Amino acid sequence: MCLAIPGRILSTEERDTNRIARVEFGGVIREALLDLVPEARVGDYVMVHVGLAISRVDAEEAEETLELLRSMDALDYAGADG
Repeated sequence: MCLAIPGRILSTEERDTNRIARVEFGGVIREALLDLVPEARVGDYVMVHVGLAISRVDAEEAEETLELLRSMDALDYAGADG
């Protein structure tokens, strides 16, 4: 089962025709495409599914979800694969 995981954008860059972000998922850092959320900026939280940011989310909601994932020991696995 795959699900979207909230993460905080640390940095962004343009690569070819794509906008790429370094996103932190509670200590795990991965890259994600921002093409579907062009309004997303450094410091914003985004929901990431298989390396693609699909929406912006409020920081409080993102932190609650991350805490739930931590309590289930699911964060490292989810952050690593999407």
